[in-house]
Amino acid sequence: MNKNIFLVVIILLTGYAIIVFGSQSSKADNQWIYLFDGTTTKEWRAYNGESLPSKWTIQDSVLTFDTDSELEKDMKGGGDIIYYLEEFENFELYLEWKLPQGGNSGIFYHLQEGFNTPYEVAPEYQLLDDYGWEEINSATLEEWQKAGADYAMYSPNKNNKIIKQAGEWNTTRIIFTPEKVEHWLNGKMILSFVPWSEDWYKRKSESKWKDAEKYGTFKKGYIGLQDHDSQLWFRNIKIRKI
Repeated sequence: MNKNIFLVVIILLTGYAIIVFGSQSSKADNQWIYLFDGTTTKEWRAYNGESLPSKWTIQDSVLTFDTDSELEKDMKGGGDIIYYLEEFENFELYLEWKLPQGGNSGIFYHLQEGFNTPYEVAPEYQLLDDYGWEEINSATLEEWQKAGADYAMYSPNKNNKIIKQAGEWNTTRIIFTPEKVEHWLNGKMILSFVPWSEDWYKRKSESKWKDAEKYGTFKKGYIGLQDHDSQLWFRNIKIRKI
């Protein structure tokens, strides 16, 4: 074979391989990874721990925090858990959740271990029974404390927000990129912000995180779920890399 023709063939084959395998890699990156599919909890364990806390179980294909504790009475918490198989950087996370009346929980991302609590280091998508919590505690919450908030940083848009009654299933999406973060609740985008922007740092310096040196600084980490000693239910937890 002519040397020049041989080189052309090699170049064409190389280009084809790049296109094919690059396309396959891109497709793989966009595939959903089920963090919980209703059948096993083997990929989950306690934050800073080695095994799953006993109160986290599977009931009727639902990841459940099962407790007899009464809300706002003897609330110890401490059963926060993480999906430990992989850390995620840019992603779209989807899950379904429900709470009892006055229930409280949260979703952490970019979470790293070795700290006293997840919330001092990781951003939190707040999960809360807004109205039930206020009624039980005879208190009024700030918007940054309510369901869908980027807790203590960004408040949800009340005009777009639809939250179900206690005991009913809600859907949540978190889309994270360095250019924009979006919080979705029940099919509506309820807030967005630019991470590590001038506005982000200003809010951090004026919030409860002002003395939390590492809060929000990690750009990759685990997905975590928070317990406040109230019953919790999660299902269809999945993530895709962006």
